Formats: sequence, structure tokens, C-alpha cells
Amino acid sequence: MSGKKSIPEGGLTYGQAGVDIDAGNRMVDLIKPLVRSTARAGADAEIGGFGGLFDLARTGFRDPVLVAATDGVGTKVKIAIETGRHDTIGIDLVAMSVNDLVVQGAEPLFFLDYFACSRLDPDAGAKVVAGIAKGCRESGCALIGGETAEMPGLYQPGDYDLAGFAVGAAERGTILPRADIGEGDAIIGMASSGVHSNGFSLVRKIVERSGLGFEAPAPFAPGKSLGEALLEPTRLYVKSCLAAIRKTGAVKALAHITGGGFPDNIPRALPKGLGADIDLSAVNALPVFRWLAKEGGVAVPEMLRTFNCGIGMIAVVAPGNVDAVLAVLRDHGETVTQIGTVVPAAGEDRVTYRGALDLSL
Repeated sequence: MSGKKSIPEGGLTYGQAGVDIDAGNRMVDLIKPLVRSTARAGADAEIGGFGGLFDLARTGFRDPVLVAATDGVGTKVKIAIETGRHDTIGIDLVAMSVNDLVVQGAEPLFFLDYFACSRLDPDAGAKVVAGIAKGCRESGCALIGGETAEMPGLYQPGDYDLAGFAVGAAERGTILPRADIGEGDAIIGMASSGVHSNGFSLVRKIVERSGLGFEAPAPFAPGKSLGEALLEPTRLYVKSCLAAIRKTGAVKALAHITGGGFPDNIPRALPKGLGADIDLSAVNALPVFRWLAKEGGVAVPEMLRTFNCGIGMIAVVAPGNVDAVLAVLRDHGETVTQIGTVVPAAGEDRVTYRGALDLSL
């Protein structure tokens, strides 16, 4: 006798294979009002078609260049899953893409998401999309579509993963970085809200070694659980950076400090032959980074190439324009300070340091 199983009466169904089409439809009903809340000029933010529509002519751009970005949230999503806190991870998803758009001087126009899971929980999925919608509203872009995929056998029960896709536009000739970046230009740092969405494989390893559960009180954030504190969403820099670009005309470059930290991301904004001299004593390392460094025994160079260490975005401006740019960024809620200077590149290490990063608790 073979091990072949008999076909049930009425034949196999998709549901018996682990995919619930009705759950997907319930989730669509739950998220429709969330999606509509992101409507903007160019999009009514309705979903249900085979593709999302966007009318570029309604945005007011005269000669636009489109800029696109895609990203995920890495293993930070595991903390959301393990704690059952799904309401902020969508903000991270939006931030990781739209922050990459604004560094090129682009205004985010629309966003699409991809949600993959083992078996869809419509309520949890709707919480994720609520965060996505909030991120879109706060960065001025419309959520015009997405995809939900149930893949039992590929994902473990309860697991899900996210990907995001953002498209923005800038007027031709205004794309950053500009060509006039030069030695002596100032590097301004904008404070991060926490770990953002990079380095979480190391974060999770440190938490494991600490012996703390995610529901334990956070040693570095009074009044919060460890999981809640680590899930602090990525800061959205879109509106503040666009204001600085447009009101001052003085922003020469921006760099989003993501995976790779200072040494990998700052050079991406600088021309060949130029580097950055960073004063680490001017960087305010947030308590979460101080705890991670101490609990994991992580050396300063490893901290700087893995985490943002308290600076989530940098701007490059001429020395004479520093005060004007700082003022606009502060008016839009950023905590900012000059943290360095553009210098000739010294060998392969295009980012050099002076001073000491204070990681004491």
C-alpha cells in the first residue's frame, strides 16, 4: 500500500491547504478607511483594483524626476510578533523607504506594502496597516495599494514579514546630493528616536544574553517594557528635511543613517575624494544604545557601524548656512547639532573620528 491519502468528499479546498480567502477579504474591509485617510493630491487612496493609480499632474511638479525606494524592517518584526505589539511596525516600514527618498531631495508621493504570513490574522494585519497609514500621513504620501500573501509551510504559524515600496518626485536639477559639496562644509546631525530598524539581529542576541524577557521592565526606559521600548518606531524626517531644503536652499546633501551606521552611510552623500570628520563627543548616544553596548560588551567601532547611535539623519551645508538650516529643522521638531566637518578623504576610511562617544549608563 502506498502512503497516498484519499481525497476528501467534495475535493480539496484552498482553506484545507491553509489559505483563508475570507480572512483576506475581512482584512481588506478593515483597512479601507485607514487607506482613505492617506489621500493626497494625485491619489484618492482607494484600494481594490489590480494596480494603484496616481496622477502626477495634480502634484504641481513642473519637470519631475521620479525617485523610488524599497525596504523592510528586518528582524525587528520578530519583536513585534513575540510581544503581540503590531501597531508601530508599519511606521518603521514607511520610514525606511521615505527617509531614503528625502535624502535625494524627493517628496514622497505614494506607497505600497507587501504583507506575507503563514495564516492571516485580520485584526493583527489591520494593526500593521494602521501603522503604515500613520507613517504615510506623517510623510505626506498616499497608500495606494499593497498585497497580502498567506504562505503556510514557508512561514511558521504566527510569523509575518513586511516589505514597502515608495515613489517620490523632485524637480529636475534639484536632486541631492549637490555637486558643490566641498572641504569645510558642516555636517549636521538629527537625533534618532531609538534603534530605528537596523541591527536587530544583534539587539535580539543581546536581549537573549541578558536573560530578560520582552515584557520585563526596560532598564533604559522607565515605565516601559523592554519590548515596547525596543519597538519605538523609526523617526520620519521627511517634512523637516523638505522644509529645510525648500526654505533655505542650503542643504547640499542628506544621509539616512541605517545599516552600516556612520562609516557606510555618510560617504554615500559625499563626492569621491571627500570624507567626514565626526566629533563623537557631540553625538548624544540614547540610553538604549548605552544599555546595548554595556549588556553586549559591544565595542565603540562595532556600535558605530551597526547602529545609528542617536543620529538618524545628517545634512551637509556650507558653514555660513548652518544657523539657518538648524533653525528650520528645530522649528519642525528635530533635535539637531553640528557633529562634524567635510574633509579630504584619508585612504579607505572616509569617516574619521575625534572625541569619545559617551556610552556610560
